[in-house]
Amino acid sequence: MFLDLLRRRNPALLEAAASLHRSGRLPANCYAIDLDAVGRNATTIRTEADRLGLKTFAMVKQLGRNPDVSRRLVESGITHAVGVDLECAVAAASGGLRTGHLGHLVQIPRYQAAAGAALEPQYWTVFNDEKASEAAAASAALGRTQDLLARLIGPDDRYYRGHEGGFPAADVAALADRLDALDGARFAGITTFPATLFDAENRTVKTTQNLETLRAAAAVLRAAGRTDLELNAPGTTSTAMLERLAEAGATQVEPGHGLTGTTPWHAVEDLAEEPAIVYVSEVSHLWNDEAYTFGGGLYVDPVLGRSSTSAIVVTRDALDKGIASAPVLPVDMPAPEAIDYYAPIPLGGRNDVAVGDTVMFGFRPQVFVTRGLTAAISGISSGSPRVEGVWASDGSAPLVSYDVREEVR
Repeated sequence: MFLDLLRRRNPALLEAAASLHRSGRLPANCYAIDLDAVGRNATTIRTEADRLGLKTFAMVKQLGRNPDVSRRLVESGITHAVGVDLECAVAAASGGLRTGHLGHLVQIPRYQAAAGAALEPQYWTVFNDEKASEAAAASAALGRTQDLLARLIGPDDRYYRGHEGGFPAADVAALADRLDALDGARFAGITTFPATLFDAENRTVKTTQNLETLRAAAAVLRAAGRTDLELNAPGTTSTAMLERLAEAGATQVEPGHGLTGTTPWHAVEDLAEEPAIVYVSEVSHLWNDEAYTFGGGLYVDPVLGRSSTSAIVVTRDALDKGIASAPVLPVDMPAPEAIDYYAPIPLGGRNDVAVGDTVMFGFRPQVFVTRGLTAAISGISSGSPRVEGVWASDGSAPLVSYDVREEVR
């Protein structure tokens, strides 16, 4: 789905990625990110969020926590990140994104609470009293009073398997008093995930029962005299969804795939955000009428369900005629439980595919769970694309160095 979207809405990214790969400046097994498009997307989201009075925290895990992207987000007006785990927050900070939200989805381990507090997060989510006490103690040791968000659960709320946990929403008033009583912390608000979900049947995004649980809990808290409340409501965040979230009482949103135009909604409707990421690889070898493409980053987020995958193969003929003429071929993707050393591409007897040819995929990524690299490309919109740097999937410097800084014209 996203390959078709890229070909239609951002062919310049495909052209730049292919040129940079063929020149040796973009390695195989690398997610190429259109830095200019991400900047425009971030500005669009932040402008609408500001209009609605929403705090905006960027989620960068799906981008491999790329520090060049983090810097561009700051330049575009999104200055804080949500750390899906502690490592994510640290990596985002290396690119200049301050920590807006810590502890959600992943709680902070007991003996890393001090490291979490050292980031001085604006908000810290806790799932239970033990985690609240750890966050408070670590913050008190630094002379800080930490704003805590309580993750609530209602009887009819929906969670992805393995994401469960939190405080019973029915006890929210007493919970708020308990958190306020902690030395080093104060109760600041409530959160859940997902607050919105893509509805495949209706091809749109809908709010969830989880968000209704937050709204009901907020009403209880206001009745108890708590009027300064934060409602953190992440999930499928696009500019098109922000007004509905604000109307539902949300005060914080956390765009992730919205920054690269790869939410499920983007797959079925042209939204304000542009597609801004493509996975780039190359043909390693030919065997039994198949082209074997280097893997390492071939994790396709399953949120849209299992579907077939295709890739653009940039043959020598396509180099002369342009990317639009390059064949789009089906890929025999590795099984989800397999290690993705390679992905075979059945050739059906064609003989124009050669070792070293560029191969480009468009799918919804989660780079941080892969062995893939990332590279932010600047200057695509001006016709002078340049790789700003190549990074490992956790945002750190890769083990292999790459000479990437010259422009390709």
